[in-house]
Amino acid sequence: MDKPYTGGCACGAIRYSITSEPIFSNHCQCRDCQRESGSGHGSYATFARAGVTLSGEAKHWDMVGDSGNVKTRGFCSQCGLPVYLTFAAMPDIFTIRAASLDEPARYKPQAVTYGARGHGWDHLDPGLPKFEKMPPG
Repeated sequence: MDKPYTGGCACGAIRYSITSEPIFSNHCQCRDCQRESGSGHGSYATFARAGVTLSGEAKHWDMVGDSGNVKTRGFCSQCGLPVYLTFAAMPDIFTIRAASLDEPARYKPQAVTYGARGHGWDHLDPGLPKFEKMPPG
């Protein structure tokens, strides 16, 4: 990898640097992601936690996903921007919001998840594999 993935919130209070390539990148159309993004989906890149450096203090919001597992959303208490997610059942991964990247063009979605909850007005790349829920892992 030539350079780390860097990013953070809008005001700069939370910053991250990630020294590995994404494990998985997706658009998620679950209702939780729709509500958080204010649109029809959220866009995410997931990395190995070992390569992540995080600075600043995020506020956290825990919620239970369809799997029954807790997912924690990290957001900035100053500007309100959602920046990352962690998952209690998968402590070795770290997921960032694609829009929080300093260079969002580096984001390359691989799939659409929770497509069963998508809306007709939320047009995503029809060439991406679309899963009704999460793909088998």
